[in-house]
Amino acid sequence: MPRQHQHDSPKKNWFIGSVLSGLHVSEAARLHHIPQCTACSLWHKFEETGSTHARPRSGVPRTVTPRMTHAIIGNSMTPEISASSVRRALVATGRHHCKARNVVYLTKAHKAACKKWAMKYKDYGAEDWEHIIWLDECYVYMGDDCGTVWVTRSAGKEYNEDCVILTFKQSSVCVMVWACIMESWKGPLVVLEYPGGQGGGMTAKRSQDQVLEGPLHYFYMQMAKTTTKWLEQNSVATFLHPASSPDLSPIEPLWKTLKSHIRTWPHPPSSLDKLKLAVREAWDAVSVDDVNKHVRHMEDCVKALIAAKGVPSTN
Repeated sequence: MPRQHQHDSPKKNWFIGSVLSGLHVSEAARLHHIPQCTACSLWHKFEETGSTHARPRSGVPRTVTPRMTHAIIGNSMTPEISASSVRRALVATGRHHCKARNVVYLTKAHKAACKKWAMKYKDYGAEDWEHIIWLDECYVYMGDDCGTVWVTRSAGKEYNEDCVILTFKQSSVCVMVWACIMESWKGPLVVLEYPGGQGGGMTAKRSQDQVLEGPLHYFYMQMAKTTTKWLEQNSVATFLHPASSPDLSPIEPLWKTLKSHIRTWPHPPSSLDKLKLAVREAWDAVSVDDVNKHVRHMEDCVKALIAAKGVPSTN
């Protein structure tokens, strides 16, 4: 038996609208190129149900039961329903197709340290956070965009461990940069120089020469023992910070902003010199408003970290 032609919803709605506006059913049918018998059936269906949707048919169930929805959410079964029905069932429970967030991989020890840090500073107010100098280093390399990954989740679950893309420390880099910020103030950016190769990496001595003893006179938050000694000798108070916790530093989102600026270049940097120029121009494009936005979010960040028991949260 040949399959009957199916009219899409907009066409059926236009037909009904024409009839409601005063046209006869046969006139509206000719206007929208719908067979007379089909037009009569559509009009009768609309009069009876107030809709032009197809009536339930036998075969695959069109209604998703609560039990089936629970199974879909828990990935405990492959339901015998269409993909569109699955999407509608998930949307009905507040779950949508979204991009997976990238977060640093944390062990149980890391999570415990982050929670302990948050508990220590949970009583800090805006005046406390505005007096802290935040410093960090970042690797910037060519071709760092890995594309978009989508996940289906509910609102507020963007940092759930099942909805993120774990990232690991990158060792193969082209440029290493250092910068510092404070509320209402953005420090300069330093492109760190080191020879590379065996024994030629960024050591504590090189960081002291180029950053600590240089024109900045600021210091690393996470430091080697020799750096700690230098800070003590120069009476610089340090602010303890747990390892592998970029979500606890307001400067970390600025690295993302910097890299986003570099990606907007019409022609991506293709050499080391061009990459150094790109990172300096990108840092100049970062505004003090960008800095303040993330520094002033630290109170909420600490509260969210305590509520999430040490797992990453927004910054």
